[in-house]
Amino acid sequence: MTVLLVIAGAVVGAPLRFLVDRWSREHSSAGTILGTLIVNVAGSFILGLAAGAPGLPAWVSPLVGVGFCGALTTFSTLAFETWVFFEERAWRPFVGNLALSLGLGLPAVWLGYALGCRFG
Repeated sequence: MTVLLVIAGAVVGAPLRFLVDRWSREHSSAGTILGTLIVNVAGSFILGLAAGAPGLPAWVSPLVGVGFCGALTTFSTLAFETWVFFEERAWRPFVGNLALSLGLGLPAVWLGYALGCRFG
């Protein structure tokens, strides 16, 4: 049953990530980098929300935390995009990508967790 919950979450999260990536490519010169930032910050918020909410049923964690957030967010793409900046010696985007990802991702987790604790 747990595997099916993970799959169900991923079935929603992965296409959503794809759509956000397509949208960011069409609407911004930052393209994939913006899409990666959006999905990682949104996934951080949602994971914090789920983790902070007390008394959630046991099935929420594999469905939302592992399946949905796991498929929506992408550490590997963040690492690859940052590595490309490093190889190109593009220091401003290199630092900016890491700073924005952590600078927005950590507060997103905190905010989600705080809201989960308050309203969960």
